[in-house]
Amino acid sequence: MSEQDIINYNRIAEAIDYIKQNFQKQPGLDELAEKVNLSPFHFQRLFTDWAGVSPKKFLQYISIEYAKQILKEKQATLFDAAYETGLSGTGRLHDLFVKIEGMTPGEFKNGGENLSINYSYTESPFGNMVVASTPKGICYMAFADGEEKALADMKRHFPNAAFRQMLDLSQQNALYIFTHDWSKLNQIKLHLKGTEFQLKVWEALLKIPMGELSTYGKLAEKIQSPKASRAVGTAIGSNPVAFLIPCHRVIQSTGNFGGYMWGPIRKTAIIGWEAARTAGNF
Repeated sequence: MSEQDIINYNRIAEAIDYIKQNFQKQPGLDELAEKVNLSPFHFQRLFTDWAGVSPKKFLQYISIEYAKQILKEKQATLFDAAYETGLSGTGRLHDLFVKIEGMTPGEFKNGGENLSINYSYTESPFGNMVVASTPKGICYMAFADGEEKALADMKRHFPNAAFRQMLDLSQQNALYIFTHDWSKLNQIKLHLKGTEFQLKVWEALLKIPMGELSTYGKLAEKIQSPKASRAVGTAIGSNPVAFLIPCHRVIQSTGNFGGYMWGPIRKTAIIGWEAARTAGNF
């Protein structure tokens, strides 16, 4: 991602923030363009290039009423079907091509001692990222607003591991998710450090189809712990792999998108971006 791409994403993020705060007023193209200091023509073109749809259509995708509609009309069928089969409503694969392997109790307990971890910095449609892998698969992936902080956060997750800055095939394959049809990707393997409960929640997240949304309560029901919504929320908040494990698809039952480890504006952007693609507009 070039410096100009980063500037453009920041402009899009600013526009999305404004849309999110003012969607009930249905702000028009001129108003949105003014907020990011662009002409209406250039803003429309920039936004459509990034999202695949017009700002007006994107506004619909990230409104609370749209989220409520998705939860009410589709979750009862598509999410249930996806949870049972691993297939999304768009015919793409998710949990059938993203496979989780938990670290051994010893690896979990000793903070990654004797683990060799490669990591690299890269770009995504939602800003810079750091992605890391062991010989068994991706172990960490996070949006990185600063490389030093991102590295420090990752090392806290694996305090005793040996780190080497290097892009490997596991990382490259995982990053294709942003640009390729999932059904044409090689299987992405994840090698994760988590408790049995966390792994169970993360596996359930993989079964939420792209373009669909779920709630903390529904996810708790799916893992047969209907009274554990709060614990499910904590496990979601501990997700070590951004985007690949789609914790951004879990929202509040009211339709509000709620919080996100990597920022609520980024969560809103991802939800709208995925909605645009699954609607066949990109």
